[in-house]
Amino acid sequence: MADAKPAAKPQRSFGATIKKRWRAWLRAVHRDIGYLAVGLTFVYAISGLAINHLGDWDPNFKSVVETSKLAGPYSEDEELLTERVIEHLGVHEDDVQASYFESDTVFEVSLADSTAQLDTASGTVKVASKKPRFLLRAINWLHYNRGKSAWTYIADGYAILLLYLAISGAFMLKGRKGLVGRGAILIAMGAAVPIAYVQLASGP
Repeated sequence: MADAKPAAKPQRSFGATIKKRWRAWLRAVHRDIGYLAVGLTFVYAISGLAINHLGDWDPNFKSVVETSKLAGPYSEDEELLTERVIEHLGVHEDDVQASYFESDTVFEVSLADSTAQLDTASGTVKVASKKPRFLLRAINWLHYNRGKSAWTYIADGYAILLLYLAISGAFMLKGRKGLVGRGAILIAMGAAVPIAYVQLASGP
């Protein structure tokens, strides 16, 4: 008697496969898009923290004061003294915007991107200027969309990725930990924050 052939496995329909596997596919795409969005998330998160506190600091530039000595005697003629100061600093005369005696012993020269003060009592020259903050100015430039049209498309794409992450994240789990349980409570709490703030702050 010939051996009986094993029964063929029933073919699962495409719809049944989708129904069984869609959460796994959702998690896989969510994971990969999350990795893709990491770099842009750092840009917008770090820059957002920086520009949220504009009243406390300048997120793009830091103040720098450099000192040096200029030997006397010092002329009381503002034009001659200006020439000595800018020669000492190695600055071109076209960069001078104004110069004057701020007090009896302090002579100030306003330059295009800095301010120099000569203390004639001590011979100290202080130059106050602003230097770009390393990396932070660049990511603020991106956050403010200074790159215009080209960066607009990238920023729009990033916004779409965030929407996908938010929506897909809501459906990744089922049951009490998913959208019908704890997930719904947490979504409601998150949505309540901006709504409550607008109401409490008498927003538009």
